[in-house]
Amino acid sequence: MRVTGLGHAGLFIETLGGSVLCDPWVHPAFFGSWFPFPDNRGLDWEKFGKADYLYVSHRHRDHFDPKLLTQVVPTDITVLLPEYPTDDLESDLRSLGYNNILYTKAGEVIERNGLRILVTPMRAPSDGPVGDSSLSLDDGTAVILDQNDAHPLDIDALLGFGKVDAYFTQFSGAIWWPMAYDLTLEEKQHFAQLKREAQTKRAQFYINKIDAPHVFPMAGPPMFLDDDLFPFNGQGKNGESIFTDQVEFLDVLKQSHPETAGHVFLPGTVVDINNGNVTVTNELFSDAEIADMFANKWAYFENQRTTRQAELVAEKASRAPVPADLFEQVKAWWEPLMKRAPILCDGIGALVRFTIGDDDLVADFPKGEVRRYNDEACRYWFTIPADLVATNLRDHEIDWSNSIFLSVRFTAGRIGKFNEYLYTFMKCLSEQRIDYVENWYSEQSDTGEDIRIDDWLVQRRCPHLRADLSKAGTIENGVLTCSLHDWKFDLASGRCLTSQGHEIRASKI
Repeated sequence: MRVTGLGHAGLFIETLGGSVLCDPWVHPAFFGSWFPFPDNRGLDWEKFGKADYLYVSHRHRDHFDPKLLTQVVPTDITVLLPEYPTDDLESDLRSLGYNNILYTKAGEVIERNGLRILVTPMRAPSDGPVGDSSLSLDDGTAVILDQNDAHPLDIDALLGFGKVDAYFTQFSGAIWWPMAYDLTLEEKQHFAQLKREAQTKRAQFYINKIDAPHVFPMAGPPMFLDDDLFPFNGQGKNGESIFTDQVEFLDVLKQSHPETAGHVFLPGTVVDINNGNVTVTNELFSDAEIADMFANKWAYFENQRTTRQAELVAEKASRAPVPADLFEQVKAWWEPLMKRAPILCDGIGALVRFTIGDDDLVADFPKGEVRRYNDEACRYWFTIPADLVATNLRDHEIDWSNSIFLSVRFTAGRIGKFNEYLYTFMKCLSEQRIDYVENWYSEQSDTGEDIRIDDWLVQRRCPHLRADLSKAGTIENGVLTCSLHDWKFDLASGRCLTSQGHEIRASKI
C-alpha cells in the first residue's frame, strides 16, 4: 500500500484493490481565512483526481473543496459516503454531479476487489457538525486508519478491523476560542495554552489506544494570509493562538511515546507500507526545504501572504451585497427553527445579541423570537461583518460554524461558560438538522450504570457526548476529565466545569 500526503487531511491511497482520494483541499476556505499549510498547489492534482474512490469525511470546507473536485475529479468516480443522520453531504456531492454513490454502513466492512473498507461515522451534534468520520483500509499488505478530525467513542470497533500499521490523525484541531473573544491578551495567552495542551493530550490518548507503530500527524494547522488574521498563525505572534505545528507535536510525541515512530507528513510525503515494513520519502519538498519551512515559519508565512493576495481579493469579491432587509430575513429564517427546538432553546436559556453591520438584533431563545436590540442585558454577544451574513443568506448556508465562526472574522463575548447548545443551534439552521439534534439530546438519558475510578463512583457515560468514562475518564484532585473532548467535572458537586448544564452523578467511596 502507498499513501501520498496531499496537504492538511488529504490522502491519495494506492492499494491492491484500487485507489482512494481522501479529503482533497486546495482553495482558501471559510471566507478566505484558511489556506493549506504548507502550500500544496504544486502537486499533480490531475493524477490524484483519477482515483477509483472519493472519500469526503465531512462537510467542513478544509475537507470538502467543491471547486477542486469539479476541476480534477470525474463525476463517475465511486463515492464512499458515510452513514450520516442527515443528507447534507450527499446533497452537496450530488449537486456537483457525483451520483455513483456507495452507501457505507456504520460498523460494517465492505469488500471490493480484495480491499476491505470500513467507514466509521460520528453523529453527535458537535461532530462535523452532525457528521464526521474515519476511514480504515486493508488490502492484505497493510492496515491503515485515516482518523482525521473524528473522535470515535468505540475504539474497540476500530481495533477490531485489524492491527493498524500506519495511523493518520489530527493533532491540531481548529476552533475560534480564544482568538475571537473579548478577552485581554493575557487571558487569551492563558486559554490558548490550555487549548493547545488539551489538543495534544487528546491526540496522545488515541495514539495510546490505537497503538500503531507508525504515526502521521495531519489535518492541521492552516495558514492565515489575510492581514487581519495573520497574527493567528501557529501559536500566534503573541502566544494567543491555538495551532501546534507538525514538528512541535512530534517533539512532544518523541518524549511521551519513544517506542512510536512519528513522521512529518506534508504534501508530497509518500509512505510505502508492505507487511510491516514502512519507508517514507518526500517528493514535493526537499529535506532542506522542510527544515527551513519549520525553522523559519514566519518567513514562510510572509512569502505566502505576499504571493497569494489575489486569491483573497477574489474571495471578497464573491461575497453577496448586504440586503436592506437583512434583519427581516434572519427573523424569518430563525424563528420557525427556534419554535422546533425547545431543548436547544432551554439549554441556551438567555438573550443573544448579534451586531451585523448596521443591524443590531437579539435572539431571545426563552421566548423563541428575533427582534431589534433595545439595550437589553445579554449573556452572549457576537459582532459579525454584514457581508458574511449576507453571503450565508444568499447561499442559505445552514452551518454558520462551517463558514463564519471558523473564519475567525468576528468577535464574541459571554458572561459565564461556553454554551454548547448555542453553537449547536448555529450549526443546525435547517429543519432536518434541528429535528435530529432535538431527538439526539432527548435520547441522551442516563442509563444509571456506575463505574469506579480511583476512589469515586461515577456514571459510566460522560454527560457531554456519552463517551465511556471507564476508558476515557481520569481523576485528579476531585476533578474528572473526559479525555475525548477534555471536558471537566467537579465530582463533589457534580457540576460541569466546561459548560453550562451536563451535571454528572458521582459519590466518594
